[in-house]
Amino acid sequence: MVHLVFWWLGCAKGETQTSEAERDCLARHAAGKRILAEIGVYEGVTTCRLRKAMHPTGELFAIDPYPRQRLGFSAQRIIAHRDVSRIPVGKVRWMRTTGSIAAGEIYSRSTRRFDFVFIDGDHSYEGLKADWEAWSRLAAPGGIIALHDSRSTPDRPIGDWGSARFTRDVIAPDPNFQIVEIVDSLTVLQRRNQVP
Repeated sequence: MVHLVFWWLGCAKGETQTSEAERDCLARHAAGKRILAEIGVYEGVTTCRLRKAMHPTGELFAIDPYPRQRLGFSAQRIIAHRDVSRIPVGKVRWMRTTGSIAAGEIYSRSTRRFDFVFIDGDHSYEGLKADWEAWSRLAAPGGIIALHDSRSTPDRPIGDWGSARFTRDVIAPDPNFQIVEIVDSLTVLQRRNQVP
């Protein structure tokens, strides 16, 4: 709540757990993309970078369950919506749900394929498993999927986290994808030309 007040007064900015190098990497891979998704928006810092980078007529799905806090609302949701709305590029579709549920809803309504997906939601083994199984099938040939907290760094030894284990054991050897860049705890993969 204190952070929300300071943000409202202009004395604080939105918070993120991504590094500047990770955000730069995400922006490079999102540049010019037309259909994008971010799972785990939090306060919208990376969402803003993605929106600035994407094609001017692009569409970005911003997905986060935003659980209500003690006062009955989500401060992070307020900050994200306001900051992201200040960027006049493309269109943002907000989905207040989990990544796997959002993917199921999108999949059931259309045949669209995503050029870029950033997964930064549930970092448990089962959470990333659900997001990966749901979103990897929605990636277009040549499409990018970026995973946050997918590997340890010298400053953050997270090798035993579920997200790092699932990335190492299941995602990295997936023959449908190839790793194209690693920055800090971020792993960037590209779908090979075939579509499931």
